[in-house]
Amino acid sequence: MRGLFLGLGAIALLVGAIGIANVMVISVLERRTEIGLRRALGAARGHVAAQFLTESLVLSTIGGLAGIAIGVAVTAAVALDRGWSVLVPAQALWGGLGVSLAAGAIAGLYPALRAAVIPPTDALRTV
Repeated sequence: MRGLFLGLGAIALLVGAIGIANVMVISVLERRTEIGLRRALGAARGHVAAQFLTESLVLSTIGGLAGIAIGVAVTAAVALDRGWSVLVPAQALWGGLGVSLAAGAIAGLYPALRAAVIPPTDALRTV
């Protein structure tokens, strides 16, 4: 049973990472003008990449915290329904948040690097 839940969690994590990557790629495409303007005003490629990577990490943190809250609530509901004591290990909470952050960093890396290499002149012409 434990293996089944771990597999289900891994699939959910993969789907979440793909969702974050998709949102970030669309964000880069929609904000080409902003990226070009920032680059034309002197922002380095690293600044642009850091901005999008930070946005990806914020998204994954919010998703991870929501997942932890839902998981704890369901665990507590099942435990109380069956008359058990509620026990959620701290390693599960911190591990879930850590894995969520890692997935967000990996998923946001490609869009961040893609945004960093957009030439300012090409980005400003798309207006």
